[in-house]
Amino acid sequence: MKKIYVLLVISFLITSVHAQTTVNRHSEIEKMVKSVNQDSLKSYISKMVLFGTRNTLSDIKSKTKGIGAARSWVVSKFNQFAKQSDGRLTAYLDTTTFKSDGKRVDQTTLLGNAVAVLKGTDANDKRVYLVSGHLDSRVTDVMNRTSNAPGANDDGSGVAGVIEAARIMSQYKFPATIIFVAVSGEEQSLLGSGFMAATAKKEGWNVDAMLNNDMIGSNNSSETQIIDNTRLRVFSEGLPAYELDKNAKTIRQFGLENDGKSRQLARYVKEVGERYVDQLEVKLIYRNDRFLRGGDHTPFVENGFTAVRITEMNENFEHQHQDLRTENGIRYGDLQEFMDFEYLRKNTGVNIAVLANLAKAPAVPTDVKIDVKNLSNSSLLYWKAPANGSAKGYYVLIRETSSPVWEKKIFTTSTELRIPYSKDNYLFAVQSVGSEDNESLPVVPGIGR
Repeated sequence: MKKIYVLLVISFLITSVHAQTTVNRHSEIEKMVKSVNQDSLKSYISKMVLFGTRNTLSDIKSKTKGIGAARSWVVSKFNQFAKQSDGRLTAYLDTTTFKSDGKRVDQTTLLGNAVAVLKGTDANDKRVYLVSGHLDSRVTDVMNRTSNAPGANDDGSGVAGVIEAARIMSQYKFPATIIFVAVSGEEQSLLGSGFMAATAKKEGWNVDAMLNNDMIGSNNSSETQIIDNTRLRVFSEGLPAYELDKNAKTIRQFGLENDGKSRQLARYVKEVGERYVDQLEVKLIYRNDRFLRGGDHTPFVENGFTAVRITEMNENFEHQHQDLRTENGIRYGDLQEFMDFEYLRKNTGVNIAVLANLAKAPAVPTDVKIDVKNLSNSSLLYWKAPANGSAKGYYVLIRETSSPVWEKKIFTTSTELRIPYSKDNYLFAVQSVGSEDNESLPVVPGIGR
């Protein structure tokens, strides 16, 4: 009897081990992340600081100073990387004219976003993944367009991360398209990102996800004096800014206040970012943005796109939006010397890992449903194959309603699965899984009968 019991225990343990889902690093994505170079990042920041000010209202004619020279330089970097892309990367300056609004634009201004498009290899795959930082900088007075405004961290760090991502990722192929952009006009009320989001909406871009990077290179805080380069924040909206009135009843009835598309993207950033970048914890912040502030992801969520803001954990307000000066022994200003380039390296790696995993994965499963026609203590989910890409299978994700992150992954090659978890007690989602184990964004099921 004892021998039989031992055999049963061993059999159970073997079965349990094989039932666990192990998610490994994709070798090519791991190589991309490891290619992020501190010296490259530092060189981009050093160059941006040399433009003196990058205020959106500053000189656009000079070849060496002001926002005009800065945005031309970014386009030139993108064009440099295009030479290694086999014709897949193209760069351009996307411009629009803004007239004075009597607020933060006091003159007619030619605004320009520096854009690079890494075309996907699958002509039938229309998905777009977008990563941004804002190129413009400022001092205390947002209308001051002449004083030195280095903008090393705000947001030279975000732009440096975008440039480095373009440098590395342009050497690889992805079925979906990736757009790298350094927007202007952020400090003038999100003008550049607003222009781009409106264009995307008007032209019907299939923006599957947008990562906005704003200040990702400083490891310390004012007042509290915290120094920590092991945590990164991701801000995401809860209730959708777009067409909430049409969706509010369903959200409220089924407890989906915490399961909008942008929040699913934030969870994805956490899981994939922590998978590929060591010594970094991604913290989910359940707000669209910080108090009294706004980021370039906001025009995208307001136009119905899935977007999040990625930003450093601790902010030092002595080095944001400040005139360069020293007072009471404190040196104010957004200077390069206050940055942590190892931290910037890790945060750039998170962006690359997320973008690469998404762009390599098949599209999301379609028509995902949960059966609610019967009272039951099990749950039946069913769905259809993705519109683009080939899925070798699917993950069904499970978490308790109070959990901030997905807690279980169950793999199946079928397009339906009954699981012994009550739909009344848990939340579910489904991901497509590609042939190389890259996962799509999760899709929360609709109601099926």
